[in-house]
Amino acid sequence: MKTRRTEQAGKSRSHEEWIYGLNPVREAIRSGRRIKSVIISTSRKEKIPWIEGDIALRGIPVKRADRIFFDSRFPKGHQGIAAVLPPREYADIEDLFDMPSRRHEVPLFLALDCLEDPRNLGAILRVADAAGVHGVILQAHRSATLGPEAVKASAGASEYMPVAVVPNIKHAMKESKARGMTVIGAEADGRPLWELDLGGPVLVVVGSEGKGLRRTVREGCDVLAGIPMKGRINSLNASVAAGVVIFEIMRQRWRITEHD
Repeated sequence: MKTRRTEQAGKSRSHEEWIYGLNPVREAIRSGRRIKSVIISTSRKEKIPWIEGDIALRGIPVKRADRIFFDSRFPKGHQGIAAVLPPREYADIEDLFDMPSRRHEVPLFLALDCLEDPRNLGAILRVADAAGVHGVILQAHRSATLGPEAVKASAGASEYMPVAVVPNIKHAMKESKARGMTVIGAEADGRPLWELDLGGPVLVVVGSEGKGLRRTVREGCDVLAGIPMKGRINSLNASVAAGVVIFEIMRQRWRITEHD
């Protein structure tokens, strides 16, 4: 797949990035991504089997740092391990949309409309990878990016899920329609998810925390899908809502396959 470095408008691009946590570091190594070095806390006494395996096999430098280094640089949950990598390469949107046809699969994409919490982004990437989503599309402005917190929350899925960053997701929505996809917006007041036919080519659009989809994005969707709820709090976390919608699509596609 073609990739490119995507500059965030108004933000300087570093020549390196950090990730932290056992799963993110392990999956970055296993995915074949270039690693400049791995840093392990001096307070971590137990051995990490793949440190002596995968890291040693690839000749990646291993350094030691005290707990103060980790606690001052990373949030809780760093697990005493981090890695330094070159800047992430993002997928080219056109190449991303071409992927399903090359694989002879029904397109399934996810677009995030100004999702701002990196932990939600990471959780969505983890769900998307589990459900076989072909790629995730982010907007360059007012959106969370694949920083250390998002990578950590993805538990390593960010190394395998293609991500494209575009100036405006509305253009990506139009392109997906031109390619025969139905654009489904996840909205609380939409048609009940279970009533929709989701077996065809689909782009699912999930809105931001609290605000949901922007009006113009909402109007650009072919259909709005709501998740029926019975509780007193009539809302779900963005990553949970994305998971419910994506796995309903997966369920319907499995049923179609079983009846073929």
